[in-house]
This record gives sequence, structure tokens and C-alpha cells, in this order.
Amino acid sequence: MDAIDRKILAELQRDGRQTITELAERVQLSVSPCHRRLRELERSGVITGYRATLSPEALGLGFETLVFVTMREATRFSIMAFEEAVIEIPNITLAQRLFGDPDYLLRVVTVDLPHFQRLYDEQLTALPGVQRVSSTLVMRKVVDDRPLPLG
Repeated sequence: MDAIDRKILAELQRDGRQTITELAERVQLSVSPCHRRLRELERSGVITGYRATLSPEALGLGFETLVFVTMREATRFSIMAFEEAVIEIPNITLAQRLFGDPDYLLRVVTVDLPHFQRLYDEQLTALPGVQRVSSTLVMRKVVDDRPLPLG
């Protein structure tokens, strides 16, 4: 990957909807070489997809919590069962397995506190293999979904 590929990636992180013509112009290439480079970045797995970034607040999902999960045991079966169950809960927008305690960090969005409490009581605490669940409210996002550094 060279400097031109990095420029292409930076531009796409900034605006994934731009046309190939706009992209080529912004990275100072003609359309054909820019298109070839773009396809190679996609083929090689550097670019994994394209998506729209939505506003949770505009969709009525302005209540965000971080949930910390400690597992009873870390067996292959319990980890797989937990992760498969987490994938099925659409309000969990991020799930990360951690080293140490806690075992998982989940980002959860809901409409409001009563909706979160219901999700917490009915689904999160009932996840397979869970020993302890604790949560904290997100006061403000300081850095969120930042483009990857390409320098």
C-alpha cells in the first residue's frame, strides 16, 4: 500500500458515497487507475464494506449505556453460547471480549432508562454463562467512530 492508496482510504473514510470520478479528482488520479486501486483495496480486504452512519438520537435511541460482563467460567462452550446470544440482541451495537476482568464490554442503545432496565433485567442478566453484569451511563461521546489513522 502506498501514499495514493492511503489518500483513497482517507477520502473514503471521510465520504464513502462519493463517485469514482470525485474520488479520482480528490486523490489526483485519472478514473481508471483510481478504480483499479479501489477494487484492489476491496479485493484484498482493506476495505470491508460501505454503510450509512445513522444518528441514534434521531431514531429515538438516545439512551446509551456501557455494560460490563463477567463470566462464571471461560470455557469454549460458555464463550460461544454467550457470544451467539449477544449477536441476537439488536440493541447491542458493540461487543468486545476483553483480557482480564470484566470479560466483555457491550455498548447498548435504547429509547430511555425504562427500556434499558427491561432489556437489562430480561435479556442481559439472562445471557448464558454470566456471573455479573454492571453498567454505566454514557454522559457524552468525546471520540466516536473516528476514521483510522493512515499516516
